[in-house]
Amino acid sequence: MKAEQLLKKRDAKTLPHLEQYAPVWIVEQKVMEDEDAVQFNVVFQHHLYGWVNRRYRYDGFNDVLYHKGQTMFTGNAEVVQEKEPYIVTAVADIPNSYGG
Repeated sequence: MKAEQLLKKRDAKTLPHLEQYAPVWIVEQKVMEDEDAVQFNVVFQHHLYGWVNRRYRYDGFNDVLYHKGQTMFTGNAEVVQEKEPYIVTAVADIPNSYGG
């Protein structure tokens, strides 16, 4: 599968899951066309844990999004926020996002 197709399928699966945490930034991404997969890291402000860095893997063949772990974000959040978010929101609703 081509990278463009993989990213569209990944977005269709990922956006509904991550929109509750918006704004969300992709800070790292690796498209693996030979495996029909995309591995990526997102950064956002979690209502319980503060700024977090989550890793996901999207399997395009099976159309499954895997959560690969979460760590505290140790980078500079101000630098991340200077970039255009992957998921934009007019008003952040961090307190009402899911606790997971």
